[in-house]
Amino acid sequence: MSPVPPSRDRLRIAIQKSGRLAEPARTLLASCGLHWRESRDRLFCYGETLPVDLLLVRDDDIPGLIADGVCDLGVVGRNVLAEQQAAQVADGREPVFREWLPLGFGGCRLALAVPEDWGWQGPAQLSGKRIATSYPSLLARWLADEGVSADVVMLSGSVEIAPRLGQADAICDLVSSGATLAANQLKPVATLCESEAVLAGPVAGFDAVRGELAALLMRRLDGALRIRHSKLLLFQAPRDVLPTLLPLLPDAETPTVMRVDGADDLALQALCHGAVTWQRLEELKRAGAHGLMVLPVEGMLA
Repeated sequence: MSPVPPSRDRLRIAIQKSGRLAEPARTLLASCGLHWRESRDRLFCYGETLPVDLLLVRDDDIPGLIADGVCDLGVVGRNVLAEQQAAQVADGREPVFREWLPLGFGGCRLALAVPEDWGWQGPAQLSGKRIATSYPSLLARWLADEGVSADVVMLSGSVEIAPRLGQADAICDLVSSGATLAANQLKPVATLCESEAVLAGPVAGFDAVRGELAALLMRRLDGALRIRHSKLLLFQAPRDVLPTLLPLLPDAETPTVMRVDGADDLALQALCHGAVTWQRLEELKRAGAHGLMVLPVEGMLA
């Protein structure tokens, strides 16, 4: 059983000090009503609106800091979390941290890539080959699952250039647009992990004080994530066209329907979680809606 983190009356969250997840993580947490006073060395941010502090570190260090109880939660790429979980399992240890919540930014994938001139026929083609990667545990697990024996070459950077330098025959690396692979005459042939930023935390629970703070944060994060692309749609329509209108709002929560004084129309408001485009508004108008209005949603708490 994983140890319960030591008692502390403030919640501590680790995020990237710099990098592609750093600014989106701070923006998301700020949208939950969190504000901080930053230390002079810019490594620690003291929470002023809630007893929730930030620790600014390297992303690779975040799972270990959670495991050691130095921080309670962390915003980290799923690829980093999964690699360290796989390493612990390979060593016969039970992971003490896990993914709590996907956060919807920093999307990429961990992919196997081979030279463009390879006629890819499947994983068996990698038998006896050298594969360069910064994710040896995830790659080793995938190879074992596929029943392939290959040499894993551990590199900490510039993985994509390894085949051109003669260090490897193929690579396993993070891919976003695929432009870097194409520039190095490589093509992706298999995906090992779909990644994005996630909120990570301990497998074990917290003490009562931090447990309440973590539950509060999760509720606010859920609200912030749900309204990220949400809009409040207001309109009026005759009662008899509702069966035609409602199917045009597949991403909306159950609309609120009210009678309009002195009129035969109904007033509706619907929280839409997808894009409310001009095309959608025009479709609603053709179906009988009028007085259409789209409003931003700044906060929501279920």
